[in-house]
Amino acid sequence: MSKLALVTGATSGIGKAFAERFAADGYDLIIVGRRQDRLAEFASGHPEVQVRTVAADLSTEDGINNLAQVCADEPLDMLVNNAGVSHYMPLADLPAEKARELVNVKVLAPTQFMRAAVGPMQQRGRGTILNVAGMIAFSGPADRTVMPRRAVYAGTLAYLVAMTQTLAAEVAGSGVTVGVVCPGVVATEFHSAQGLDLSAVPRMSAEDLVTGALRGLELGETVSAPGVADYQLLENLFTADLAAFGGQSPQLAARYAK
Repeated sequence: MSKLALVTGATSGIGKAFAERFAADGYDLIIVGRRQDRLAEFASGHPEVQVRTVAADLSTEDGINNLAQVCADEPLDMLVNNAGVSHYMPLADLPAEKARELVNVKVLAPTQFMRAAVGPMQQRGRGTILNVAGMIAFSGPADRTVMPRRAVYAGTLAYLVAMTQTLAAEVAGSGVTVGVVCPGVVATEFHSAQGLDLSAVPRMSAEDLVTGALRGLELGETVSAPGVADYQLLENLFTADLAAFGGQSPQLAARYAK
Protein backbone atom coordinates (compact mmCIF):
# COMPACT_ATOMS: atom_id res chain seq x y z
CA MET A 1 0.00 0.00 0.00
CA SER A 2 1.30 3.45 -0.92
CA LYS A 3 2.24 5.91 1.77
CA LEU A 4 0.34 9.20 1.99
CA ALA A 5 1.88 12.65 2.41
CA LEU A 6 0.12 15.96 2.93
CA VAL A 7 2.07 19.12 2.05
CA THR A 8 0.85 22.66 2.63
CA GLY A 9 2.08 25.53 0.50
CA ALA A 10 2.72 23.02 -2.26
CA THR A 11 2.20 25.26 -5.29
CA SER A 12 5.74 26.68 -5.38
CA GLY A 13 9.15 26.74 -3.77
CA ILE A 14 9.95 24.46 -0.85
CA GLY A 15 6.46 22.94 -0.66
CA LYS A 16 6.48 22.02 -4.33
CA ALA A 17 9.95 20.53 -3.94
CA PHE A 18 8.69 18.36 -1.08
CA ALA A 19 5.72 17.23 -3.17
CA GLU A 20 8.02 16.41 -6.09
CA ARG A 21 10.31 14.36 -3.83
CA PHE A 22 7.44 12.43 -2.28
CA ALA A 23 5.92 11.70 -5.70
CA ALA A 24 9.30 10.42 -6.90
CA ASP A 25 9.43 8.19 -3.80
CA GLY A 26 6.01 6.73 -4.61
CA TYR A 27 3.87 8.55 -2.05
CA ASP A 28 0.29 9.40 -2.81
CA LEU A 29 -0.24 13.07 -2.11
CA ILE A 30 -2.62 15.62 -0.70
CA ILE A 31 -1.29 18.98 -1.85
CA VAL A 32 -2.59 22.23 -0.42
CA GLY A 33 -2.33 25.78 -1.69
CA ARG A 34 -4.28 28.89 -2.55
CA ARG A 35 -3.98 28.57 -6.32
CA GLN A 36 -6.13 25.83 -7.79
CA ASP A 37 -4.54 26.23 -11.23
CA ARG A 38 -1.09 25.38 -9.89
CA LEU A 39 -2.43 22.49 -7.84
CA ALA A 40 -4.16 21.07 -10.91
CA GLU A 41 -1.02 21.50 -12.99
CA PHE A 42 1.02 19.54 -10.45
CA ALA A 43 -1.58 16.77 -10.28
CA SER A 44 -1.78 16.39 -14.05
CA GLY A 45 2.01 16.22 -14.23
CA HIS A 46 2.19 13.26 -11.82
CA PRO A 47 -0.11 10.53 -13.10
CA GLU A 48 2.16 7.89 -11.55
CA VAL A 49 0.73 8.62 -8.07
CA GLN A 50 -2.64 9.63 -6.70
CA VAL A 51 -2.76 13.37 -6.10
CA ARG A 52 -5.62 15.00 -4.25
CA THR A 53 -5.71 18.79 -4.42
CA VAL A 54 -7.11 21.03 -1.69
CA ALA A 55 -7.43 24.73 -2.48
CA ALA A 56 -7.41 26.47 0.89
CA ASP A 57 -6.53 29.84 2.37
CA LEU A 58 -4.83 28.95 5.64
CA SER A 59 -5.13 32.51 6.92
CA THR A 60 -8.87 31.93 7.38
CA GLU A 61 -10.80 30.00 10.01
CA ASP A 62 -12.65 27.96 7.39
CA GLY A 63 -9.45 27.09 5.56
CA ILE A 64 -7.77 25.92 8.77
CA ASN A 65 -10.77 23.99 10.08
CA ASN A 66 -11.44 22.21 6.78
CA LEU A 67 -7.85 21.07 6.39
CA ALA A 68 -7.59 20.06 10.04
CA GLN A 69 -10.48 17.68 9.37
CA VAL A 70 -8.55 16.20 6.46
CA CYS A 71 -5.54 15.72 8.74
CA ALA A 72 -7.72 13.90 11.25
CA ASP A 73 -9.53 11.70 8.73
CA GLU A 74 -6.78 10.66 6.32
CA PRO A 75 -4.18 8.00 7.27
CA LEU A 76 -1.22 10.34 6.87
CA ASP A 77 2.27 8.92 6.91
CA MET A 78 3.81 12.37 6.44
CA LEU A 79 2.50 15.85 7.27
CA VAL A 80 4.61 18.78 6.09
CA ASN A 81 3.56 22.16 7.48
CA ASN A 82 5.28 24.39 4.98
CA ALA A 83 2.81 27.15 4.06
CA GLY A 84 3.96 30.63 4.95
CA VAL A 85 3.91 34.34 4.26
CA SER A 86 6.77 36.69 5.04
CA HIS A 87 5.44 40.22 5.68
CA TYR A 88 8.88 41.52 6.61
CA MET A 89 8.40 44.80 8.47
CA PRO A 90 8.72 46.23 11.97
CA LEU A 91 5.78 45.56 14.26
CA ALA A 92 4.70 49.21 14.36
CA ASP A 93 4.46 49.20 10.55
CA LEU A 94 2.74 45.83 10.21
CA PRO A 95 -0.94 46.20 9.32
CA ALA A 96 -3.23 44.30 11.67
CA GLU A 97 -4.59 42.10 8.88
CA LYS A 98 -1.07 41.08 7.83
CA ALA A 99 -0.12 40.26 11.41
CA ARG A 100 -3.24 38.13 11.70
CA GLU A 101 -2.51 36.39 8.39
CA LEU A 102 1.05 35.60 9.41
CA VAL A 103 0.12 34.19 12.81
CA ASN A 104 -2.77 32.19 11.36
CA VAL A 105 -0.68 30.64 8.59
CA LYS A 106 2.50 29.97 10.56
CA VAL A 107 1.23 29.35 14.10
CA LEU A 108 -2.47 28.55 14.29
CA ALA A 109 -2.72 26.44 11.13
CA PRO A 110 0.22 24.10 11.82
CA THR A 111 -0.84 23.78 15.45
CA GLN A 112 -4.33 22.66 14.46
CA PHE A 113 -3.02 20.30 11.79
CA MET A 114 -0.55 18.71 14.19
CA ARG A 115 -3.24 18.37 16.85
CA ALA A 116 -5.57 16.69 14.34
CA ALA A 117 -2.95 14.33 12.91
CA VAL A 118 -0.86 13.27 15.88
CA GLY A 119 -3.50 11.26 17.76
CA PRO A 120 -4.39 9.06 14.78
CA MET A 121 -0.68 8.65 13.99
CA GLN A 122 -0.05 7.45 17.54
CA GLN A 123 -2.95 5.02 17.28
CA ARG A 124 -1.46 3.59 14.08
CA GLY A 125 1.99 3.53 15.65
CA ARG A 126 3.64 5.42 12.81
CA GLY A 127 3.82 8.78 11.08
CA THR A 128 6.02 11.83 10.64
CA ILE A 129 5.28 15.50 11.15
CA LEU A 130 7.75 17.97 9.66
CA ASN A 131 7.44 21.71 10.21
CA VAL A 132 9.23 24.28 8.09
CA ALA A 133 10.55 27.17 10.18
CA GLY A 134 13.78 29.05 9.41
CA MET A 135 17.11 30.18 10.81
CA ILE A 136 15.44 33.51 11.61
CA ALA A 137 13.96 31.63 14.59
CA PHE A 138 17.37 32.03 16.23
CA SER A 139 17.87 35.71 15.27
CA GLY A 140 16.06 37.25 18.24
CA PRO A 141 19.23 38.42 20.06
CA ALA A 142 20.44 40.34 16.98
CA ASP A 143 20.67 44.10 17.47
CA ARG A 144 18.87 46.76 15.43
CA THR A 145 21.56 46.85 12.73
CA VAL A 146 20.36 43.48 11.44
CA MET A 147 17.75 44.12 8.77
CA PRO A 148 15.04 43.73 7.77
CA ARG A 149 13.30 43.89 11.12
CA ARG A 150 10.52 41.29 11.34
CA ALA A 151 9.42 40.68 14.93
CA VAL A 152 6.23 38.76 14.19
CA TYR A 153 7.80 36.64 11.49
CA ALA A 154 10.75 35.69 13.71
CA GLY A 155 8.38 34.96 16.58
CA THR A 156 6.26 32.56 14.53
CA LEU A 157 9.33 30.58 13.48
CA ALA A 158 10.65 30.43 17.04
CA TYR A 159 7.24 29.11 18.10
CA LEU A 160 7.50 26.30 15.55
CA VAL A 161 10.93 25.29 16.84
CA ALA A 162 9.83 25.17 20.50
CA MET A 163 6.52 23.51 19.63
CA THR A 164 8.28 20.83 17.62
CA GLN A 165 10.84 20.09 20.32
CA THR A 166 8.15 19.77 22.98
CA LEU A 167 5.85 17.65 20.83
CA ALA A 168 8.74 15.36 19.90
CA ALA A 169 9.19 14.61 23.60
CA GLU A 170 5.45 14.03 24.04
CA VAL A 171 5.31 11.37 21.30
CA ALA A 172 8.65 9.69 22.06
CA GLY A 173 8.32 5.92 21.88
CA SER A 174 4.98 5.99 20.04
CA GLY A 175 6.36 5.39 16.55
CA VAL A 176 5.64 9.00 15.56
CA THR A 177 8.50 11.30 14.54
CA VAL A 178 8.31 15.09 14.79
CA GLY A 179 10.89 17.44 13.33
CA VAL A 180 11.40 21.02 12.19
CA VAL A 181 13.69 22.19 9.42
CA CYS A 182 15.24 25.65 9.56
CA PRO A 183 16.21 26.92 6.11
CA GLY A 184 18.40 29.92 5.53
CA VAL A 185 17.87 31.83 2.29
CA VAL A 186 16.38 29.53 -0.35
CA ALA A 187 15.95 30.27 -4.06
CA THR A 188 12.15 30.48 -4.30
CA GLU A 189 9.42 33.06 -4.99
CA PHE A 190 9.08 33.70 -1.25
CA HIS A 191 11.19 36.86 -1.06
CA SER A 192 10.39 38.28 -4.48
CA ALA A 193 6.69 38.16 -3.57
CA GLN A 194 7.53 40.71 -0.87
CA GLY A 195 9.45 42.93 -3.27
CA LEU A 196 12.88 41.79 -2.06
CA ASP A 197 15.57 41.26 -4.69
CA LEU A 198 17.95 38.57 -3.42
CA SER A 199 19.32 37.60 -6.82
CA ALA A 200 22.84 38.59 -5.74
CA VAL A 201 22.64 36.62 -2.49
CA PRO A 202 23.93 33.01 -2.45
CA ARG A 203 20.88 30.80 -1.93
CA MET A 204 20.26 27.12 -1.37
CA SER A 205 18.05 25.32 -3.86
CA ALA A 206 14.67 24.10 -2.67
CA GLU A 207 15.66 20.59 -3.73
CA ASP A 208 18.79 20.64 -1.53
CA LEU A 209 16.71 21.97 1.34
CA VAL A 210 14.33 19.03 1.01
CA THR A 211 17.24 16.59 0.86
CA GLY A 212 18.66 18.09 4.05
CA ALA A 213 15.31 18.07 5.86
CA LEU A 214 14.62 14.42 5.11
CA ARG A 215 18.18 13.41 5.94
CA GLY A 216 17.86 15.28 9.22
CA LEU A 217 14.88 13.11 10.11
CA GLU A 218 16.92 10.01 9.30
CA LEU A 219 19.72 11.27 11.57
CA GLY A 220 17.28 11.78 14.41
CA GLU A 221 17.63 15.57 14.43
CA THR A 222 14.46 17.08 15.88
CA VAL A 223 15.75 20.45 14.65
CA SER A 224 17.59 20.30 11.34
CA ALA A 225 19.51 23.13 9.70
CA PRO A 226 20.64 22.13 6.20
CA GLY A 227 22.85 25.20 5.85
CA VAL A 228 24.74 24.76 9.14
CA ALA A 229 27.86 22.63 8.70
CA ASP A 230 28.71 22.41 12.42
CA TYR A 231 25.66 20.94 14.19
CA GLN A 232 27.41 21.44 17.53
CA LEU A 233 26.41 25.11 17.25
CA LEU A 234 22.78 24.09 17.58
CA GLU A 235 23.55 21.53 20.26
CA ASN A 236 25.24 24.31 22.25
CA LEU A 237 22.14 26.46 21.87
CA PHE A 238 19.82 23.72 23.10
CA THR A 239 22.14 22.95 26.02
CA ALA A 240 22.10 26.62 27.02
CA ASP A 241 18.29 26.68 26.77
CA LEU A 242 18.01 23.75 29.17
CA ALA A 243 20.62 25.21 31.50
CA ALA A 244 18.60 28.44 31.77
CA PHE A 245 15.38 26.46 32.24
CA GLY A 246 16.96 24.34 34.95
CA GLY A 247 18.64 27.31 36.62
CA GLN A 248 15.44 28.86 37.88
CA SER A 249 14.60 29.17 41.57
CA PRO A 250 11.59 30.26 43.62
CA GLN A 251 13.88 32.84 45.20
CA LEU A 252 14.27 36.29 43.66
CA ALA A 253 17.61 36.49 41.87
CA ALA A 254 20.05 38.86 43.61
CA ARG A 255 20.32 41.21 40.63
CA TYR A 256 16.60 42.00 40.87
CA ALA A 257 16.54 42.61 44.63
CA LYS A 258 16.58 46.21 45.82
